[in-house]
Amino acid sequence: MTSMEAPLPAPVQPIVRPYRLEDREAVRAICADTGFLGQPIDTVFEDRELFADYLTRYYTDVEPESTFVCELDGEVKGYVMGSRFPKRKARYERRLLPLLALRGLWRRFTRPYNADTRRYLWWILTKSREQQPFTPPDIPHFHFNVRPEARNVGDSRELVDTYLKYLREHGEKQVYAQAVSYETRRGVRMFARYGFRVIDEREVTKYRDYYPKKIYLFTILKDLDLNPTLYGVDLHHLDAEKEKAVSAKEDAP
Repeated sequence: MTSMEAPLPAPVQPIVRPYRLEDREAVRAICADTGFLGQPIDTVFEDRELFADYLTRYYTDVEPESTFVCELDGEVKGYVMGSRFPKRKARYERRLLPLLALRGLWRRFTRPYNADTRRYLWWILTKSREQQPFTPPDIPHFHFNVRPEARNVGDSRELVDTYLKYLREHGEKQVYAQAVSYETRRGVRMFARYGFRVIDEREVTKYRDYYPKKIYLFTILKDLDLNPTLYGVDLHHLDAEKEKAVSAKEDAP
């Protein structure tokens, strides 16, 4: 480098930290901006506030200690939300969902939803339950969303690892998540590489009019004793080694 060349700026380092009350609006905005296969939900559901209420309100308002955010340049760019208390969450949702339904009905008479939103709501009413894969009733869970500028391996890994460490510190042994698969790169093999076992999957049809390929929702489970971080034991390789050992034992004289 000559004396006339300016040094390259150092890359911005993400900061992963516990959620704070002032992060609430940023988190809700990320939820809505990534709600349609990583893109803004507005294409299929116009009521961003209702959407964010349904997906984030419990975590931010009732169990905020189980939420962590990722900052870049002082702005919240992603989050991981979870719950260590599934029964508490279920009780809260039994109270919340009727209120959200009433808000949706009120909109019908004051400022009617567009056709795409009505179609989305009809799917929720008629198809969502049957297309929901099994979820373990007494195990912590999590989900995370990040903006495009934070969608890299390092940022995502630190965000998820922070949450997994939090669970371990509180004595949790397992955690599950639900993940959408709409590309060939996402499947059983990929989840196994991250230490998750697929315990159920269902095809979901709510985006059929907007995306040409089939979309699946997986329930994936991680053993935190075996795999306490996002990258750890590759279960595909582990299972292959077990099968090889069993085969060798059976073939032994």
